[in-house]
Amino acid sequence: MSKFTKIKFKKLNWLLLQNVDMMFELIRNHIEMCKIIANEIMNDEVEMLCGERYSHDKPHDGRYSRWGSNPGSIRIGSEKVPIMVPRLYDNKGNKNRPLERYKELKELSEPTEEVLNKIILGLSQRDYERVSKDFIDSFGLSQSSVSRMFIESSSKALSEFEKRDISGKDIVVLLIDGKSIRKEEIIICLGITIEGEKVVLGFVQSNTENNRAIKQLFRQLINRGLDYRKGLLIVSDGSKGIKKAIEETFGKYYIHQRCQWHKREDVVSYLRVEDQDRYRRKLQRAYKEPDYRKAKAILLEIRDELKQINLSASRSVEEGLEETLTLHKLGLVEKLGASLGTTNCIESLNSQLSRYIRKVTRWRNSDQIYRWVAAGLMESERRMNKIRNYKSLKTLRERLITVLKIKVKAKNMNLIKKVA
Repeated sequence: MSKFTKIKFKKLNWLLLQNVDMMFELIRNHIEMCKIIANEIMNDEVEMLCGERYSHDKPHDGRYSRWGSNPGSIRIGSEKVPIMVPRLYDNKGNKNRPLERYKELKELSEPTEEVLNKIILGLSQRDYERVSKDFIDSFGLSQSSVSRMFIESSSKALSEFEKRDISGKDIVVLLIDGKSIRKEEIIICLGITIEGEKVVLGFVQSNTENNRAIKQLFRQLINRGLDYRKGLLIVSDGSKGIKKAIEETFGKYYIHQRCQWHKREDVVSYLRVEDQDRYRRKLQRAYKEPDYRKAKAILLEIRDELKQINLSASRSVEEGLEETLTLHKLGLVEKLGASLGTTNCIESLNSQLSRYIRKVTRWRNSDQIYRWVAAGLMESERRMNKIRNYKSLKTLRERLITVLKIKVKAKNMNLIKKVA
C-alpha cells in the first residue's frame, strides 16, 4: 500500500469514528465553502473586466459584457463539484472570453494534510469562521483578502439590491410570499416584466405577514420606480396582511389572483387523510377547466359535496373562490395559468434561496440575515428563466387596462398593441 493510500485510509478512519452530525458537517461545509469562494474569485474577475453590475461606468471602454452563465465544475479533492461559470463576451473581438480564474480553479491541487487537519479541528469545535479561513488556505489565497472580499461583496450586494432602480422594468405581475428563517419571516416580492423576465424586487424582515411591513416594502418599490398605474396582476396566498397591504397601496390599479395551490391545500387540510388525494384531484380538475363559468360550477359542486363531509372544508372552498378564478375571468388561464395561477414562481425562488443560505448555521444579527438573503436572491435571479407563454403577457396588460378602466395615453396603448 502506497504512502498516499495510507493517508487516505487514515482520513477515512478518523471520519468514520465521528458522530453522524460531524460527518455531515464535514462533507457539507467542505463542498459549500469551496463553491462560495470559487464563485467570489470568478465574480471578482468579471467585475474587473465588465465593471459593477447595473453600473454605467464600464472598464476597458465597455469592451466586455456579461453574457449569462454556463454549467461548469471544479475538482475538490477527488470529487467533481458542479458550479455556474459566468460568461463574458468580447464586443471588440465578437467572441466569448473565457475566465482565466476558472482555468486556474480547475487545476487546483488537493489540500495538504496540514490544511485538512486544521479544517477537521475547526469543524469539531464548530468554529466555522476558522474553517472558512482554512479553506481559503486550501485555495492558496490570502485569508484576510478573501474573508474581507466576501463580507464586502455581500454587503455591497445588499446595498445594490435595496437601491437598484427598477423604473426601466415594465412590471405587469407581482408575486408575494413569505419565507421563514430562524423564526423570522422574510416577505419576498418577485416581479415579472411584460417580456416575461423575473425580477426580484425586494424583501422585508417581519415576525409575521403583517400589512404594515408589506406596505412599507411596496412603498420602497414605488420610490425605486415601480409603475403600477398601467395595472398589475398580483398573485399571493391570500393572507389577510398581504391583501390589506395590496389594497391600501395599489387601490384600483390591480387584480388579485389567489394561489390555487395554497387554496387547494387549505381545503384538504380539513379532511381525513384517506379523502385528501381525491379532493386534491377534484379541485385541480376545476382549476384546469378553461371556461370561467364551468370552473366555478365545478367548484360549487365540490363545495356542496363537502357540506356533507366537512363543513369547514366546504367553507374554505367558498372563501376567496372568485379570486382563485381571476385568470379564468380574464380568459388567460390556458396560456398563463401554469405560471401565474399559483405562487410557484416565488416558491421556486425560495427553494433556491434555501440552498444558498443553508450554509449559515448561526444567524448573529439582522444585518447578517439581510446580507445573505440579498446575496442569495441576486444569485438566484441570474438563473431564472422567462415564464412559459410570456408573449401572452401583452394580452394580459391590455385586459388589465380594460377591466380596471385605466386611462392610458393613446400612443402608449398603440405601442402595447404593436408589440403584442
